[in-house]
Amino acid sequence: MEVHVRWLCPHKPPRIPYPATPGAAGYDLAACLNRDVVLRPGERALIPTGLAVALPGPDVALLVLPRSGTALRLGLSLANAAGVIDGDYRGEIKLIAVNLDPHEPVTIRDGDRIAQMLFVPVLRPELRLVEELPATERGEGGFGSTGIRS
Repeated sequence: MEVHVRWLCPHKPPRIPYPATPGAAGYDLAACLNRDVVLRPGERALIPTGLAVALPGPDVALLVLPRSGTALRLGLSLANAAGVIDGDYRGEIKLIAVNLDPHEPVTIRDGDRIAQMLFVPVLRPELRLVEELPATERGEGGFGSTGIRS
């Protein structure tokens, strides 16, 4: 699969995302900033990446996800947990960064890799309204109904 990318960060040469290791599923997304962004505890900001993509069609979407190391070390995550880039979106990918650290500010600098994108297939099932759903062993049990011990 080929995905066309457009570089929209005028102050630096093009930087195409890539998986950090041969086995990595995600492609890291970095901040494209003219100046540092400081987030106080609980604060959020819209962070540009300088990247736009043309997905190959409606059967592929892009998930924008937090990077686990960034969340662990800095307390920095994405406010919407996961963003969905639809196959027909052509604008710049932007990240809603949030500082989850209750005490310390977080500084985001130009080039900081703060999220990752994951290409996923899209299923479009036909939804049919029914009076009842087929029974299962679990039934309507949710929110811990299967226990926590292995």
